[in-house]
Amino acid sequence: MPHATDNRPRALLAMGPGIAGRLLAERHHTRLATLTRTDTRLVAHDLADPSPEVAAALAEAEVLFTCWGATPLTGPVLAAAPRLRAVVHAAGSVKHHITDACWERGIAVASAAGANALPVAEFTVAAILFAGKQVLRSARRYGELRTRHDWLDELDGSGNYRRTVGIVGASRIGRRVIELLRPFDLDVLLYDPYVGADEAARLGVRLAALDELCASGSVVSVHAPQLPETRHLIGAAQLAAMPSGATLINTARGSLVDEDALLPELTSGRLHAVLDVTDPDLPRAASPLYDLPNVLLTPHIAGSLGNELHRMADQALDELERFASGRPFADPVYGDALSRSA
Repeated sequence: MPHATDNRPRALLAMGPGIAGRLLAERHHTRLATLTRTDTRLVAHDLADPSPEVAAALAEAEVLFTCWGATPLTGPVLAAAPRLRAVVHAAGSVKHHITDACWERGIAVASAAGANALPVAEFTVAAILFAGKQVLRSARRYGELRTRHDWLDELDGSGNYRRTVGIVGASRIGRRVIELLRPFDLDVLLYDPYVGADEAARLGVRLAALDELCASGSVVSVHAPQLPETRHLIGAAQLAAMPSGATLINTARGSLVDEDALLPELTSGRLHAVLDVTDPDLPRAASPLYDLPNVLLTPHIAGSLGNELHRMADQALDELERFASGRPFADPVYGDALSRSA
């Protein structure tokens, strides 16, 4: 039966081509239709130059349900959406489409960054544990030798008992990594200028200066946001301080590591690396990163993909339900916090 008084908000899906089909299962479409008044099959790919159908829906929309590839919400776009009160982003960072014009309009924003942090943290923990066991090296050597070998001798010194792991940045992902590492017999150091001693104690880590962390860690894992002041946060001095045989893990942003300084450390074999992100995002075709035996290079897969997108959709729909019922978001995004977050 139709609602006698239908106070459900009007919503519009806005994201890049092909994203909605991966993000939303049938159950998500059903829930969207229950929570809002919207055509859940209408997806706006370009709000700056909309089709007549999208323009009509945008003019009535009270909330945008966005994901990767959403159009930046500039002043002219917002002018075409006079009733818009909220944006719910079914992914992580909102920096690519939430503009100052949104904050000036007082638009409420929520994201599924918490859901997207989980697979990145899981990927990182797997990389940390594999680094301690020298899995990449032993797998390559096994393929080369294809015979019995004294692995106890060759891998002497490996293992994850009382190994020191350095976490650079107590971001959502960094904190989740710390949490997931608690069951293991590891010593965890943290560098984050915004974390004090009391908070570090609650996290169960020891604070360290960046250079000290790099010099102490068998593994250094980067989880800081991409900001002007964090560009090349891990530079030549930090890399030189890392012990021979140590592993650098970067699942944050490529610009946080000075790749020109990193490459000599990798090509010499002194350091190892697990790089899910690089600078530029796609290394040049001739980059040695593709072939170095001490480098695990992956194409930015640590974040949500496959069925993990459904977790982001679930969290975003939880936020949409709060908005529809007049409750505040559980995980809101604030404009003044974006200057030091991902």
